[in-house]
Amino acid sequence: MLVLVAPGQGAQTPGFLTPWLELPGAADRVAAWSDAIGLDLAHYGTQADADEIRDTAVAQPLLVAAGLLSAAALGDISPGAVAGHSVGEFTAAVLAGVLDETAALALVRKRGLAMAEAAAITETGMSALLGGDAATTVPHLEKLGLTAANVNGAGQIVAAGTREQLAALAEDKPEGVRRVVPLKVAGAFHTHHMAPAVDRLAEAAKDLEPADPKVAYVSNKDGLTAATGDDVVARLVGQVANPVRWDLCMDTFRELGATALLEVCPGGTLTGIAKRALPGVKTLPLKTPDDLDAARELIAEHA
Repeated sequence: MLVLVAPGQGAQTPGFLTPWLELPGAADRVAAWSDAIGLDLAHYGTQADADEIRDTAVAQPLLVAAGLLSAAALGDISPGAVAGHSVGEFTAAVLAGVLDETAALALVRKRGLAMAEAAAITETGMSALLGGDAATTVPHLEKLGLTAANVNGAGQIVAAGTREQLAALAEDKPEGVRRVVPLKVAGAFHTHHMAPAVDRLAEAAKDLEPADPKVAYVSNKDGLTAATGDDVVARLVGQVANPVRWDLCMDTFRELGATALLEVCPGGTLTGIAKRALPGVKTLPLKTPDDLDAARELIAEHA
């Protein structure tokens, strides 16, 4: 059984969209999306520097657009389940048939703007902790006033909070943690710092007409599958200020009988985690169009 997954913020790198725009029809598709949401996706995906695409309001729609573009290049596929990490959940919602591409990108654009505004209230950020055990790490983070905003599994937790709290963490690592790595994000996402953005997103989502998922949609909230389109949208809205439980999502992939995991562009982060947490499951990240042939072979074998 094939699981199709989409990465979240921090996976973007300068110029990563360039080779994808060379595919037939891709540039026109991205231009139409750009017009619809008022953001030049092609520019940010090909010419902007790391600081420009670190901007939350830019990074989020850019990542979703890249994921959708790369998934479309695979052709008509039927995964057994879909999921996304953080903003990647919007990509997954499109792949599951819950939202259409333009509606999802428009909502993501509003999400990014709202989260950027919330992040501007206090100087906050996120850092990945490599190694350690959740039972030891989470209480240590709470002692420092931090939140375990992403519990990714395979020994990786992402802490979020103020810059001062993150600096204290770098000096006082939990037992077993090898490294604390600052992430290329502009705020403490999936924490109480994002509460103002939840209200903004809920208002923006009122006009949506979501369809029920055509395949299993696995939610970051609790690793459970969402049965209806309304449930998916409610989870997308609330997840802005809720911790990402990617570890529970992978538990569900295992329970569903996953044999392969394919990560859409810019792939790499989630497949890296899966290699450690899901032994025996074949993994493949879509980084450039050069990966498409291998991806189609994986799909033919497992979808």
